[in-house]
Amino acid sequence: MSTTKIVYGLYADDDDLMNGVKAFNDKGIKINEVYTPFPVHGLDKALGLKKTRISDAAFIYALYGVTIGATVTWYVMNHDWPQNIGGKPAFDWAHNMPAFVVPMFELMVFCAAHMMSLTFLVRNKMYPGAPAQNPDPRTTDDKFMMEFVTEDVESVKQLLIETGVEEITVKDA
Repeated sequence: MSTTKIVYGLYADDDDLMNGVKAFNDKGIKINEVYTPFPVHGLDKALGLKKTRISDAAFIYALYGVTIGATVTWYVMNHDWPQNIGGKPAFDWAHNMPAFVVPMFELMVFCAAHMMSLTFLVRNKMYPGAPAQNPDPRTTDDKFMMEFVTEDVESVKQLLIETGVEEITVKDA
């Protein structure tokens, strides 16, 4: 029978939280998750989190937007409805491309922003109707929480008390 428990430590201040993260890192105790109401500067490095790939996805989405913009402008101006506008030849998209920079840029920004937002929401399971991920709703207002999955509950509780925790909750895993 496993005696693994989930221990939650609730902090009132982000400085206390950062001190707690450093103390647990010094002791070699793994922090499972940290819940905060706003981004805490330096927390990602203190937890040892890797750089996200959302910027790579944004680049791919931006290329998709530029490709759609170039394809639509070529199709409309050269294939579907070619016109002689201001003496510019309609048979060559490359010569007319400077006139299409603005719509291509706008489509690039539109696709990158919207698709990146959707990717973030789906990847983090925050889409509409998804169940809440945080164990305590106070972490969305003004509290900070560390979560541990451990068998050594007493040492985690002791170190939480030493680092200025407000409240400790222990649950079965």
